[in-house]
Parts: sequence; C-alpha cells; structure tokens
Amino acid sequence: MTNHLEENINIKKIRSLRLERGITQAFIARKMGYKSTSGYSNIEKGKVRLSYKNAMILSQVLMCNITDFYQEV
Repeated sequence: MTNHLEENINIKKIRSLRLERGITQAFIARKMGYKSTSGYSNIEKGKVRLSYKNAMILSQVLMCNITDFYQEV
C-alpha cells in the first residue's frame, strides 16, 4: 500500500526548514542511521524517496509536524 502523499513531498521546504534551524545534513543522516551524509543528501536532492520512518525522524529533528513536508494541493 502506498501513501498518496508521498508523491507530494516538498523537498525545497524540507531543506529550508533544516537551514532555518541550523541543522546539518550530517546530523540528520546520523539520526536516520546512514553511515554517510549522502544517504540523507539524496533525499533532499529528490533522488531517494523519503520513507515514512525517516519522515518521522526528520519531523522530530526539525521540530515540526510531518505534514509540513507535503506540498499544498
């Protein structure tokens, strides 16, 4: 079962939220369990889909609601 919202992820907003809070990609990558920054960087570049599990981790790190990652439709 796929979530219809995963197609509407706003990666520019995710990057903006991260930069506003002064959080590095490396910090988020470690929180998500990646061994290198590129694991998370590929999410911000849109090369890799943001999983629900990682969206939950990201929302905690960025101190926001998971729905903040989705584009308004």
